[in-house]
Amino acid sequence: MRQPYADAIVWVGKTTENRTRWLSTFHTGTRILIHAAKAPHASNVTAADLGLEYAPDARGAIIGTGILDSCHKSSADGCCSSWGMIGFWHWTLRDVQPLPRPVAVSGHLGLRTPPEATLHDVRDQLLDVPT
Repeated sequence: MRQPYADAIVWVGKTTENRTRWLSTFHTGTRILIHAAKAPHASNVTAADLGLEYAPDARGAIIGTGILDSCHKSSADGCCSSWGMIGFWHWTLRDVQPLPRPVAVSGHLGLRTPPEATLHDVRDQLLDVPT
C-alpha cells in the first residue's frame, strides 16, 4: 500500500482498502502483512492531511498485520466506511496490529507469500509485544 494510506490502516484504524479488483473469498480470514511502498500515493495526499503527523512514515517495509475480513463492491447508494470510495472493491480489515519496528522488504503488487526469514522477523516482533 502506498503512503500515507498504509500508515492510516496501521495507526488510525482505516479498515477499508479501495482496490480495482475483487479479492477471492479464499483469502477471507487470512492474516496479511501490511507493506508500505517506497513510492507515495499518486493523489499527493500527505500524512498531515490525514492527521498522521505522529506516524513513522516507513517506506519499503512491512509495518503491521491485519486480517482480511471481506471484499465487496461499493454501491451507488454509498460506501461501507468513510474511507471507502464509490466504484471500487472494498477489502476490509480487522485486528490490525502495528509492528514495533518496520521490516524492510521489497514490495510486489498483489498478495504473495513472503520469504520465511521475513515471516520470522514479523513473528518475533508480534511475540515480543506485551499483552
